[in-house]
Amino acid sequence: MIHRSFSAITLCALAAILTSNLSAQTASTPKRDLAGIWAPLRTMEGIGGNGPLSARADGKHEPPYTAAGTAAFKKNRPSNGTTEVGPGEENDPGHSCDPLGFPRADLFELRAEQIMQNKDQVVILYQYDRLWRSIWTDGRQISADADPRWYGYSTGKWTDDYTFVATTVNMDDRTWLDNAGRPHSDELKVTEIFHRTAPDLLELSVIIDDPKFYSKPWPGIDKIQMKLQPAKTDSIEMMCVPSELNAYNVKHANLGNGITGKK
Repeated sequence: MIHRSFSAITLCALAAILTSNLSAQTASTPKRDLAGIWAPLRTMEGIGGNGPLSARADGKHEPPYTAAGTAAFKKNRPSNGTTEVGPGEENDPGHSCDPLGFPRADLFELRAEQIMQNKDQVVILYQYDRLWRSIWTDGRQISADADPRWYGYSTGKWTDDYTFVATTVNMDDRTWLDNAGRPHSDELKVTEIFHRTAPDLLELSVIIDDPKFYSKPWPGIDKIQMKLQPAKTDSIEMMCVPSELNAYNVKHANLGNGITGKK
């Protein structure tokens, strides 16, 4: 009986400590603040070489294409995924050093990114391709007939003290969603949900909504865990360099088309 009482008391005390620690952690999480350098907690989850984290191109996680979406997908010849072709046959615009575009910036090589914010915008600096995006928080509305951009127009707002939601529209439809050649139309809308769950943890979700090419919205990323990095973390250079790409094509990719590589 004494042993049982002791166990019950111990469990109650442990539960109280855990609850106290959780409350303290929540209380110490900065409110309405995404600032810092973040990287996927599990590095490989951010590298979508064969499609993004929640929609791998493995024949089991294909997005819900419409007839128009299927037709557009068949025109793309990716070097990854269920319809991959040889390096000399693919037509991935990113492999010609065209801008990768958005949301491929999130769905392909999500590595370290630095988030900065002020009263009017949240700015994301990406390690991969050395690019940046502005997410406007000043209440502006994006005109429906605005010219398309490689990375679209982004606006955002806080839905609570720890959740920031960004919406991006008007993306240039020459870009692909991912390495597997998933296309998008001029009706694409992307929603990013940044949810800060702890002082050093951030959850990121990315939802694809394109009624012309997909019959319903689908997740490219579903709550990937991002870890806060030391403030002095230095990001390496990762970018597409035309001269280096040409050298690679001469030695490797062009061989798929029967080109010898000799000039």
